[in-house]
Amino acid sequence: MGDVAKDLTAGTIGGAAQLIVGHPFDTIKVKLQSQPAPLPGQPPKYAGAMDAVRQTLAAEGPRGLYKGMGAPLATVAAFNAVLFTVRGQMETLLRSQPGAPLTVGQQIVCGAGAGLAVSFLACPTELIKCRLQAQSALASSGPGAVAVKYSGPMDVAKHVLKSEGGTRGLFKGLVPTLGREVPGNAAMFGVYELLKQSMAGGQDTSQLGRGSLMLAGGLAGGTFWLMVYPTDVVKSVIQVDDHRNPKFNGSIDAFRKILASEGVKGLYKGFGPAMARSVPANAACFLAYEVTRSSLG
Repeated sequence: MGDVAKDLTAGTIGGAAQLIVGHPFDTIKVKLQSQPAPLPGQPPKYAGAMDAVRQTLAAEGPRGLYKGMGAPLATVAAFNAVLFTVRGQMETLLRSQPGAPLTVGQQIVCGAGAGLAVSFLACPTELIKCRLQAQSALASSGPGAVAVKYSGPMDVAKHVLKSEGGTRGLFKGLVPTLGREVPGNAAMFGVYELLKQSMAGGQDTSQLGRGSLMLAGGLAGGTFWLMVYPTDVVKSVIQVDDHRNPKFNGSIDAFRKILASEGVKGLYKGFGPAMARSVPANAACFLAYEVTRSSLG
């Protein structure tokens, strides 16, 4: 089996592990990000992450925590295959000779390139996922609330294609998606390699155990969100914004309005669930990728 096929297979399995472990945390993150700022004197819909979990379970049951999973599950193979395959091909280009280990700086470059490539898959997938995850929070947010109710991922896609400018509508939020994926993946893969080399005592990390791989993967995933979380908030509010009566006129406008109405705190709504999700989900992803890649020879 060639290197591309190995990366495709291992990336797919790693992505599936990441999604299964992390999706409920992601649902709560998006609900907190997308809830409108409360009116003066009124409490927010969700007081925090645990309140969002309680309300979701009460209103929708455990299935509510997996809302919107169909879109990323349907594309997880393509997304992670592209991410790890592009990274693998860039590693090949940057190596001085076949099999030579890469420096942390080279892994940062590989991560940035992989992030650029996956942004074009991530944007429509994220838009569909966020619409499904956020609709219960938006439905009860008072006047101007989004009235559209979606029955599933395909219903979101059909509505956007029909009513929001065709294919262009599915790429709403592409700029902040690029602003998240390129620096985020550069940091994640750079930190992952740095931690592996530190634990291995050198550039040869092939003998690291599963615990070390999980630790490196979990901390690398946490670094992703530390780097780019405000950008992800901007992406989410733009993607769930009402197409007919938009609140935001682009990424910069969304950033300014969130900052003006809610302060810096508004740019970190849902940060707790994002971090709580990222560490175990990325630990599972990187472990599954490394074990699968190694087993394929």
